Amino acid sequence: MYFRRYWKLFNPILQHKMRMETSTDVIPNKTIKEGQAEICLTTEKVFYNPVQEFNRDLSIAVLSIFTDDYKTENRAKAEKKTKKDGQMDIDITILEALSATGLRSIRYAKEVPNVTKIVANDFSIQAVETIKANVIHNQVENLIETNHDDACMLMYKHKQPAKRFTAIDLDPYGCPSIFLDSAVQSVSEGGLLLVTATDMAVLAGNSPETCYCKYGAVSLKTKCCHEMALRILLQCIEQHANRYSRYIVPLLSISADFYIRVFVKVYSGAIHCKKTTSKLSMVYHCVGCDHITLQPLGGFKPNPSEKNPEQMKSYLPPAPVVGEHCVHCNQRHHLGGPIWSAPIHDEAFVSRVLMHVQEHPALFGTAKRIEGVLSMVREELHSVPLYYTLDKMFGRVHLETMPMMVMRSAIMNAGHKVSYSHASKLSIKTTAPAHLMWDILRTWEKTHPVKPAKLDADPVAKFILSQPIQSEVDLTERLDANPISRRDGRLRFQFNPTPYWGPGSRANVNIGEEKMSKAIRNQNKHSNKSKAKRQHSPQLDEEQCKKQC
Repeated sequence: MYFRRYWKLFNPILQHKMRMETSTDVIPNKTIKEGQAEICLTTEKVFYNPVQEFNRDLSIAVLSIFTDDYKTENRAKAEKKTKKDGQMDIDITILEALSATGLRSIRYAKEVPNVTKIVANDFSIQAVETIKANVIHNQVENLIETNHDDACMLMYKHKQPAKRFTAIDLDPYGCPSIFLDSAVQSVSEGGLLLVTATDMAVLAGNSPETCYCKYGAVSLKTKCCHEMALRILLQCIEQHANRYSRYIVPLLSISADFYIRVFVKVYSGAIHCKKTTSKLSMVYHCVGCDHITLQPLGGFKPNPSEKNPEQMKSYLPPAPVVGEHCVHCNQRHHLGGPIWSAPIHDEAFVSRVLMHVQEHPALFGTAKRIEGVLSMVREELHSVPLYYTLDKMFGRVHLETMPMMVMRSAIMNAGHKVSYSHASKLSIKTTAPAHLMWDILRTWEKTHPVKPAKLDADPVAKFILSQPIQSEVDLTERLDANPISRRDGRLRFQFNPTPYWGPGSRANVNIGEEKMSKAIRNQNKHSNKSKAKRQHSPQLDEEQCKKQC
């Protein structure tokens, strides 16, 4: 009895069946309502994930503000050229390259203002038929055009300036990098790219070599891996854009649940592309204390030979910025990157999106969560890449963990800025130097000593705590150390509401032996091989019978 119980837990096929029974997979002939859209599903072969409602709500809020900005900017450009005032018609076209059920496109048509046309594309013919039926059901045929094509080929067909899309939404299953080359060419000047990546294991450092193959950067396994994932994706988009003399301006970058989502504007300009090296950095990660040091690929400084004082000159910074061993723990470094080290949010834009959600909470099913996340994003130190985590720092030296408000107060008492990161509940994003952070821990250790046996068994922790305190540390708690989003009780971090919370299973475009899951395809593999041998070799069967007798 006990054997059967534990065998079920470790049998992968039974695990899959249990997961299918308890998951939120779509049942044929099921009606789903989300926002102002209502979709009907008649097949299980079309992908739908209810977990992504927050993603869709946030995208609608961002597009609502972006479309206003886009129309204003393009009208101003047109008026400057023609020198005539007037309300010109600016077309807003959106491409959802991987539409699946068409839910996102239908919501865009019903809930995003100023939209002229939406192209809902999918490579699955069953998905396209489902989209057509749902478009008719929601009475948005005048705005949505369905298309059955490879996403990359469709975007390559629209790379001419006159055919480009105002916004392109890429929400693939896994890595989006295969779509980026075509996407950066087919989005209009000042247009918006909305990109999702769900392969977090690769981006978070579990497979650095795979991350380099897919994104052109080496990922590192650190506590700040979720923000590093955002910065790896941004540098990947920038690299693709630079090949065509284009560059990106991030508006909002979010790490949520099991995925990351970035919203970036795309512009053209070879001069601005030259500044890319100043926005990218290599990452030195200490294997002992987890400290991270950034090495910029380039920089800019005033050019004294130019008459214009604002004219800048590029230069290559000295390298490396670290020695052979870490100055804090005397351990070696790992090298990762490059990552995007410039700001990943536009604070003014984020504030406007937040205000829009607060003014129209009934339009968004996840309004409270959007408000909480955007409130944290607005409070983040945008000029500071990456962050520390409280549990990692204190756990490294076997210390009792200090309350977060005491740590934040100590940093602020020393005259430095500090904030949370929306990507981690225990994050510390600060302008303070690393030696001050360790001095705070050494000061805390005087009143909360570590057991000598633990230090004797861990030479790295002993080395860190044995260093002299160089800075004056004040652990007095202060009221302004508590951020406004925390004081207001915002829903800042989402807990997993259901079992098997994740990206779901990939949709089946065609059903056949080559499309089966590996677990199903390999069932009874060895017994099937032996049957085939017996059929082709009856003499072998006789020999086996003699042995058994």
